[in-house]
Amino acid sequence: MSDKPLVIVESPTKIRTIQKYLGKDYNVVATVGHIKDLPPKEIGIDLEDNFKPMYRNIPGKQKVINALRSAAGNTMDVYLAPDPDREGEAIAWHAADILKKKERRFHRVLFHELTRNAILKSMEHPEPLNKDKYEAQQTRRILDRLVGYQVSPLLWKKVKGSLSAGRVQSVAVRIICERERAIQQFVAEEYWSITARLEGHTPPPFEAKLVKKNGDKLAIGNEAAATAIVEELGESAFQVATVVKKTVRRNPQPPFITSKLQQEAIRKLRFSAKKTMLIAQQLYEGVDLGPGEPVGLITYMRTDSTRIAAEAAHEALDWVRQTHGNAYAMDKPRFFQNRKKVQDAHEAIRPTAVFNTPEKMAAYLSKDQLSLYQLIWRRFVASQMQPALIDQNTVSIQAGPYTLTVTGSTLKFPGFMRVYQTVDEEAESSRKEQPLPPLAEGERLTLQEIMPKQHFTQPPPRFSEASLVKELEENGIGRPSTYAAILSTIRDKGYVDLIKSYFHPSELGFIVNDLLVASFPEIFNVEFTATMEDNLDRVETAEMAALSVLNRFYGPFRERLAAAETGMLSVKGVGIPTELTCPQCQQHKLHIKYGKNGHFLACSGYPECSYSRDYERNESGNIQPVEPNHEAATDKNCPKCGKPMVVKRGKYGEFLACSGFPECNHTESVNGGTSGKSVGVKCPEAGCNGEIVEKRSKRGKIFYGCGRYPECTFATWDKPVDKACPVCGTPYLVEKSSKREGTYLTCVNRECGYKETV
Repeated sequence: MSDKPLVIVESPTKIRTIQKYLGKDYNVVATVGHIKDLPPKEIGIDLEDNFKPMYRNIPGKQKVINALRSAAGNTMDVYLAPDPDREGEAIAWHAADILKKKERRFHRVLFHELTRNAILKSMEHPEPLNKDKYEAQQTRRILDRLVGYQVSPLLWKKVKGSLSAGRVQSVAVRIICERERAIQQFVAEEYWSITARLEGHTPPPFEAKLVKKNGDKLAIGNEAAATAIVEELGESAFQVATVVKKTVRRNPQPPFITSKLQQEAIRKLRFSAKKTMLIAQQLYEGVDLGPGEPVGLITYMRTDSTRIAAEAAHEALDWVRQTHGNAYAMDKPRFFQNRKKVQDAHEAIRPTAVFNTPEKMAAYLSKDQLSLYQLIWRRFVASQMQPALIDQNTVSIQAGPYTLTVTGSTLKFPGFMRVYQTVDEEAESSRKEQPLPPLAEGERLTLQEIMPKQHFTQPPPRFSEASLVKELEENGIGRPSTYAAILSTIRDKGYVDLIKSYFHPSELGFIVNDLLVASFPEIFNVEFTATMEDNLDRVETAEMAALSVLNRFYGPFRERLAAAETGMLSVKGVGIPTELTCPQCQQHKLHIKYGKNGHFLACSGYPECSYSRDYERNESGNIQPVEPNHEAATDKNCPKCGKPMVVKRGKYGEFLACSGFPECNHTESVNGGTSGKSVGVKCPEAGCNGEIVEKRSKRGKIFYGCGRYPECTFATWDKPVDKACPVCGTPYLVEKSSKREGTYLTCVNRECGYKETV
């Protein structure tokens, strides 16, 4: 048995990188994620014994555990090097528990970047296992179990099976639902703007906007008020009152933290938060730069700290001086102040070596890897560059009691903007500024035209992935490492749809949110959830005891839970009351109910009155019954007989059908053809020559079905992949994912069980 020191990492993709730098004197093995967890089919928390967690070896991980024990052999020194965060700390503690042995020593090493210097330095300065960080992770898991495993069964009982509630995910759904209701309740208000086209002594003409009257901000509410002002201005003399010239310094943004990286990648690269984190993990874990040369290209990607190492800042300054000259480089490194309560265990996300430029790395990276690396690299380098200098001229113009203003700006010195601009900075830079002529105070201006324009106030915008991450971050909901999972979960459960890049609550989302908020108003609350995140941070810094956090939470929660058992409305039973009177019996109110085919309206007088209908909500959020055989007209004609196509509803959602049925039975996907978005897999049904396409159920959940529906009804929740099973020959595999195993492919033949990691 080996007596070499053992290094245990989390991901097998790191093994080769670390082994190369440590050499043959060490064994390096991986846990492949967590090896212990709470039991999957029970709460796994002893509520009578101070919330003691009941950890079990994860089913399917016995081979990994045996391999760890075998690799440990007779060694007395085990270096625990899972990821340097709370989850990694938990993996380290569980690995130590499995490998504990008399006189065996366990050392915690933190690899913030996978480079030779960082790895060797961490090995030279190991730390003890961090009990406080482990307890913070464990407390979060316990809290999530207490909520999820006790509230979710309520939803199964009151709404339908397979639903879930989560301490953080349900707050995210609430935020989206409340924004949607604000949009539905919004009433647009009219307002007017007035712009004057003026000309000075020298061309060109320019436009100035009316802003004040008698020194007070002016609001123009209707056309009559606008017309009166236009008449007054038409009789007024226009004269330059003031000309203010100044140079504005614009500083670069700090290097990325996790949430900002997700936001910018969503907006600039059109990546999802999940995809961003997956690619960032690949860049962190190591990329081959040649035979036997794996190296991590970025520092650890889960962080909310803007701290950077001084040597990295100096390296960036050297690159700037060599590439752009001394004028663009700071005289000394620029460091950024963290926000209060930010944990400073990790640096910001930055390249591990600035001279590994995106241009040099292009040959070794995929297109997506290069795009994200370029984003990270440029943001970091720009953070060490001189500010941009912008010359601004602001001209104030007087016309009787009215004041108009016009601003012109030009870029005097690009500074950091030569390397990187945020999406907002790019938009501002691309905005065409009107050229201003030289203007002097007291100069008389010639009026060419007055242009009144009607506007209406706009409702608050729906959340995109980027703006939802920003909202969660600003409100202290969740942590950087959890945002991608939150966004995926609320979609996978059918609570929200992502339509044209914006989140819309589904009807199921509204129903579940309303039930949870009514029964647990404090717990599924933004402020409460943010406070809990702060408490978890305080557990990590030993400012607060884990048991204190759990006791303070569970007392009120247990009371609410008991009340909800009887008090929460059952959408399966009585249903949720509406203001609509049953059109059939004219006596009872209609209630929202939930059945095997989803939500519907039913008369509360059942069984005396059997009225029921599907329903939809209009733009104001008001419920409207949908009559049977409701067929929404389209502007498309049937390619077979020429008659109009209509939208119909079927078991698997909406589809297009010829209005000439039954004489013509042509049908199509609502996506505009005989198939939706193809996944490149032929339909497996015998005798069917269709293709599998991505579809969405009427409750918003993505599934995969034959594009020849309704002729072929093949459907599956798992995404098929065009790859035959190498074991049993089944013509396709399906893609699945889990927190423990990540994304993997597996055979649909249950007797086979083949599985491979993506």
